[in-house]
Amino acid sequence: PSLSAHPSPVVTEGGKVTLQCVSWQRHHRFVLTKKGTQYISQMLDSKFNFSTQQYQALFSVGPVTSSQRWIFRCYSNYWSSPLVWSEPSDPLELLFSGTLHKPIIKAEPGYVVTDRSAVTIWCQGTLDAEIYVLHKEGSQKPWDTQTPEKPENKAKFSIPSVTQQHVGQYHCYCYSSAGWSERSDTLEIVVTGLSKKPSLLTHQGHIQDLGKSLTLQCCSDINYDRFVLYKLGGADFIHHDGQWNQAGLSLANFSLGPVNSSTGGQYRCYGVHNLSSVWSASSDPLDILITGQLPFSPSLSVKPNSTVHPGDDVILLCQSTYKVDTFILSKEGAGHQPQRLKSKFQALEFQAEFSMTDVTSALSGTYRCYGSQDSSPYLLSHGSAPVELTVSGEVTLNFECDLQSKP
Repeated sequence: PSLSAHPSPVVTEGGKVTLQCVSWQRHHRFVLTKKGTQYISQMLDSKFNFSTQQYQALFSVGPVTSSQRWIFRCYSNYWSSPLVWSEPSDPLELLFSGTLHKPIIKAEPGYVVTDRSAVTIWCQGTLDAEIYVLHKEGSQKPWDTQTPEKPENKAKFSIPSVTQQHVGQYHCYCYSSAGWSERSDTLEIVVTGLSKKPSLLTHQGHIQDLGKSLTLQCCSDINYDRFVLYKLGGADFIHHDGQWNQAGLSLANFSLGPVNSSTGGQYRCYGVHNLSSVWSASSDPLDILITGQLPFSPSLSVKPNSTVHPGDDVILLCQSTYKVDTFILSKEGAGHQPQRLKSKFQALEFQAEFSMTDVTSALSGTYRCYGSQDSSPYLLSHGSAPVELTVSGEVTLNFECDLQSKP
């Protein structure tokens, strides 16, 4: 049989709880036992539950106290063989939110997890903790119980492949000879990748000056109720309700201004239905780069010259006497991400050649280049002097939400 607690295995001091023992087999009687007790705790005749199509017995337990552990198993038997019992159920332990110092709960690599990927939940308590218990809100039994390996003061709960059944809010508890701890803070596990990814846009360009206002827009043709913005390496997710525009798109605008050095980074956004812990696939990454953070300006030149014909090949050469790990080439007014190239050191300068083959009029425009260092890849030097590239024909710039994205 199987054993569960209703409404929850989390109980209060002096409270009562109902334990339900169920089986698909037509046993006549269920037996409840408590660990540490030599005698049968309770014995009840089974009853058929028409809604679940199972046989069951409901045991009332209590009042319970946190000064001891309450671990139960149940068995079943037939009237004709009262001394022959079934295999026991898995053990069920009642949990208390006690008075000892609450443990710390966290998820690695993080609480937002891609569908079918792995996550580890850590629960860290005191050195005298004997057991750690993980409980998922809404579950009728603890999710898992671990005994720490001494002298560790933490327990590891592994989920090798996260699915929708794993999403939700978790707490952990620890027990020592002094009693039960307070319950930990809430950890919510979110799974992503189960619906079409939105698009993340900036209408103000990827390269920003200090002090300017900046808005990132997350949009989709799916009617998401809210959108979530995340910065790589950040601790928090920014939530914003979605709204419809006249083009039939669901979107949210995230204001990040005024821009400072900490604004630089890589951003992604997600779409969410209602208050679900199931999110869409993430948008493609969007980099925000901050200028003027390194005390130099590289130079930019065009080879063979700045006026060319369609079909020609062009090289934009970015150079600096200061140390540069990566050069960034930006076209004024372009909606796409700037180009990046690792620098090469030759002729006593750091440099990179941005090659354009078979050019068209769409490549006409004003270009600048910047330098960055690997220690802070989103913080740039001052921009080079602008260089105008002219290719016969007119440039057409479109900035649209990419509705062809797939998860």
